[in-house]
Amino acid sequence: MDFADVLRKRRMVRRYTDQAVPPSSIDRIVNAGRRGPSAGNSQGTRFVVATDEALRSGVARCASEERWVSSGKAPWLSSAPAHIVIWVDPNAYRERYASEDKAASSAQDDDGNWPVPWWWVDAGASLMAMLLAAVDEGLSAGFLGAHAFYGLDSLLGVPDSFELVGVVTIGHAHPEDEPTGSALRRAPPVADIVHYERWNAS
Repeated sequence: MDFADVLRKRRMVRRYTDQAVPPSSIDRIVNAGRRGPSAGNSQGTRFVVATDEALRSGVARCASEERWVSSGKAPWLSSAPAHIVIWVDPNAYRERYASEDKAASSAQDDDGNWPVPWWWVDAGASLMAMLLAAVDEGLSAGFLGAHAFYGLDSLLGVPDSFELVGVVTIGHAHPEDEPTGSALRRAPPVADIVHYERWNAS
């Protein structure tokens, strides 16, 4: 698929059919995420792929999907044939930037604070790569952030040093899937978003 078409077709999907997703497609989508940029080559991003129905139902419970359904919406997480859970290890970045060849960088201030925590940047890049890869596979994807989950680390057996970014849902979009909430907001005019050479704010 042409890259411009992939960008144009990408949208967040929150309802899926029960059509299976080929394991090879999931592998390619995860590999796209794995190939995202990594600050300092820290390689602190990890993925847990869940395709087992019982496990996916457990992920949905960790996000209190029953409240989503009780508000009149169709099931989201439990309806997706595959979940890709994104995790980051901030310590991998701290250790990498403490090494001799990175110690003089300005990634951290004198107090050890990170003006830009690069693990979140890298995770976002991996997320976008997977969302686009899903479209390229003829599939649809959605994303639910860490704020919505409780107990997911215990369910999946993830070490304490890793922090949850969120869950990517993969599948075939249900014909009745409709944008909801913030997805219905109109984007600002391009001139308000893109500035050339200088910020010519009015």
